Amino acid sequence: MSTIDYLLHGLGTAMQWHNLLFVFFGVLIGTVVGVLPGIGPMSGVALLIPITATMTSGLSPEESATSSIILLAGVYYGAMYGGSTTSILLNTPGESSSVVTTLDGYQMAKQGRAGAALAISAIGSFVAGIVAMIGLIFLANPLSAIAIKFGPAEYFSLMLLGLLAISGLAGKSMTKALMMTAFGLLLATIGIDNVSGAARFTYDIPELFQGLEFLTVAVGMFALGEVFKTILEKDENGEEVAKITRVMPTKQDLKDSAGPITRGSLLGFCIGLLPGAGAILASFFSYIVEKKISKNPGKFGKGAIEGVAAPESANNAAAGSAMIPLLTLGIPSSGTTAIMMGAFIMYNIQPGPLLFQDHPQLAWGVIASMFVGNLMLLVLNMPMVRVFAKVIETPAKYLLPLIIVFSVFGVYAVQYSTFDLMMIMGCGVVGYFLSKNDFPLAPLVLGLILGPMMENNMRRALTISNGDFMIFLQKPISVIFLIIGLLWLAIPLILKMKGKKVLINEEA
Repeated sequence: MSTIDYLLHGLGTAMQWHNLLFVFFGVLIGTVVGVLPGIGPMSGVALLIPITATMTSGLSPEESATSSIILLAGVYYGAMYGGSTTSILLNTPGESSSVVTTLDGYQMAKQGRAGAALAISAIGSFVAGIVAMIGLIFLANPLSAIAIKFGPAEYFSLMLLGLLAISGLAGKSMTKALMMTAFGLLLATIGIDNVSGAARFTYDIPELFQGLEFLTVAVGMFALGEVFKTILEKDENGEEVAKITRVMPTKQDLKDSAGPITRGSLLGFCIGLLPGAGAILASFFSYIVEKKISKNPGKFGKGAIEGVAAPESANNAAAGSAMIPLLTLGIPSSGTTAIMMGAFIMYNIQPGPLLFQDHPQLAWGVIASMFVGNLMLLVLNMPMVRVFAKVIETPAKYLLPLIIVFSVFGVYAVQYSTFDLMMIMGCGVVGYFLSKNDFPLAPLVLGLILGPMMENNMRRALTISNGDFMIFLQKPISVIFLIIGLLWLAIPLILKMKGKKVLINEEA
C-alpha cells in the first residue's frame, strides 16, 4: 500500500468513536496541564499512563495500545497549546518552552490585546500541528537518518549557539545579556555532580543536592517579579485596568503573523527532531530569527505579535516532530517522548524501524489522530479566547493573589518542598531588581535549562576524544554552529565600533 492508503486507514482508526473520545480527553487534559504552571506535559503523560491502561481494558491488545498512545499524544501537544495562556495573561510560563512567549505576549495583554495574542497563539499552534503531521507522514525516515548523525559535539555546539544567539539579541545591552547567560550557567552547576558524585555549591543544604528546579526560578522571576513590580511601582493615579479593545486578531495582525507562523513551524519541526531541549530551543531560535529579520526589531519585547506567533508555532511543531525519532528509530528525543516510549513497551510494542511494518494500525492511527486533535484544539480554544482575555481586565487587587496562588500551587505540586516556596519568593525579589535595572531574564532561564545538557554533552564528547578539545573543531557540523555563534556576537560589535569611528571622524 502507498503512504496515502496507510494514512486513510489510520484516519479510519482515529475516527472510531472511542478513539475520538480519547483524542478529545487527551487534548482537553493537555490544555489544562499546560495552563497550570509546573505540571507540564511530562508529568501529565506520566500520571495518565496507569489510568489509560484501566480505561482501555475492554479492547483488544492492539486497539488498547492504539487508544492509549492516541490519548497520551493528545496530552503532549495539548499541553503545548495551553502553556501560552498563563504566559500571555499572567506572565507565568506554563512550561519551559513558553518562557519566550512571556516577552511579548504579556506586553500585548497589558496593552489590551490579550485576545489577539491568545487567538494568534491558537492559530499558530494549529498550523504548526498540521506542518508537523505532514512532515511526519512524508519526511520521517530521511530526517531521522540525519538527526541520528548528531553526536555530543554537535549537540554541545548547537546549544552554545542558542545561548550566544539569545545573548546577542536579548535586552538593550549585549554585555548585560551575556552576564545573565553566564549567571544562568553558574546556577545550573548547583547540585550533585552526575559523574564524580561531588556536591557543588550546595553549602551542605540538602534541598540543593538536586540542583535548582527550573520551574522555581522561572515562575519566581517572571510571575512574582511582576507581582512585586506592580506592588512597589503602583501608579500614583491609582490602578489602571487594561481594557480589552478587541478579542479577535485584526487583518493586520493576521498579515504580520503569517510569515512568523510559517517560519516558526518549519524551524520548530527541524529542531524538534534533535534529542534534548527540542521545544525549548525551537521557541527561542524562532524568536531570535524573527527579531533578526524584522525591519523594526525595537518593537520586540514591547508587544510585537510576531514575538507570540513564532515561538508558539515553533514549540508546537517541535512537539509533533519529536514523535518522528520515537516512531521510526525508537529513540525518544525529549523527556515526554521517553515516558511515551515506556507506554509502548508496557503494551509489548517496540517503537522503531519495524513499527510501521508490524503495527501499521497503531502507527498510522496515532499520526492521523494528530490532525483530529489539532482540529479539536482549535475548536476548543478559539471560543475560549474571549473568556481568557477577560482575565486581564481583573483589577490588580484581585489578579495579584491569583498569580501568587498559581505560582505557589505550581511549584509545590511538583517539588513538595517549603524550601522551594522560599526560593520562589527570593527569585521574585531578584527578578524584580534585575528587570528594573534592564538585565534580561530570558538568557538566565535558558542558561539554567541548557546548562546540564551542555555539560553532559561536553563530557561525552571529551570522553570519546580522550580529553581532546579539538573534537569540537573536527566535526564539520559542530564547526559550522560555532562559527555562526561567533559571528552572531562579533558582527554587531564590529558594526558598533565602526559606527563610533564614523561619529568621531564627523566630529573632528
